[in-house]
Amino acid sequence: MKPLTELLKYVPKHNPVLAQDIERLKTFIFNSKKILILTGAGISTESGIPDYRSEEVGLYARTNHKPIQHLQFIKYPEVQQRYWARNYVGWNTFSQRQPNAVHFSIRNLELDHNKVSTVVTQNVDNLHFKAGSQQVIELHGTAFRVICLECEATYSRYYIQEKIRELNPCMSEISTMIRPDGDVEIPQEEIDEFKAPLCESCGGVLKPDITFFGDNVPKARVQSVRNAVSESDSVLVLGSSLSVFSGYRIILQAVEENKNIGLINIGPTRADGLVNLKISAKCGDILPKIC
Repeated sequence: MKPLTELLKYVPKHNPVLAQDIERLKTFIFNSKKILILTGAGISTESGIPDYRSEEVGLYARTNHKPIQHLQFIKYPEVQQRYWARNYVGWNTFSQRQPNAVHFSIRNLELDHNKVSTVVTQNVDNLHFKAGSQQVIELHGTAFRVICLECEATYSRYYIQEKIRELNPCMSEISTMIRPDGDVEIPQEEIDEFKAPLCESCGGVLKPDITFFGDNVPKARVQSVRNAVSESDSVLVLGSSLSVFSGYRIILQAVEENKNIGLINIGPTRADGLVNLKISAKCGDILPKIC
């Protein structure tokens, strides 16, 4: 198990949680009947997975790395080769991350307290399912599933790791680096020699079942989220700045439908002026104290 200091190094600076904020959140939760919880990268930082935008510790603050763009991946075989090479090396570290107290608290609110109707997550790390949550919509897809862009055949990411290993027997798959999208830096000469996996059914291009930057969330998934918001009476945002519109529009819908909206995040968010309850805190410092 990773030491706690190692897991928390991607959590931005924050103040201790206030006793009155614990009581405010407790009132929000237990006065609600059906809560839709929206989670962002700010809860996975406590499992040792960095986010993109946090000051000093986010990926953008520490490197000049930019995440993969959808059109680049679709159009250019060399981008596909680079992506899969880096993702192959980073997969073991990324896939072994485990849920933290926030994920388990959300699970408890759903299954033990019957308060959470749906968890909508912007994360692709599978940690809600590892924690045991059941009603989960992965807004941006999952890194744990791979899809063929030609015939839409699907594969387990673990299976694809084995196939890549067979294609590249001399390439190391060990790295201590980790990024929100699961890839890592590797030498260009390793990328040039790398053989990317192809679909076993049709020979087509394989892509993680993730909504890359520049792509749109599938319409059916958007509608599922809209239905879940309408069926809830409250929306609770955990660990998201709501910078990405696919998450922010959930708040816009909740405001339009007059839902009770709560938000816990370190630092400001796009929706601070729209919510009924805003608490600036690390989610792991407050939610486990309630559930």
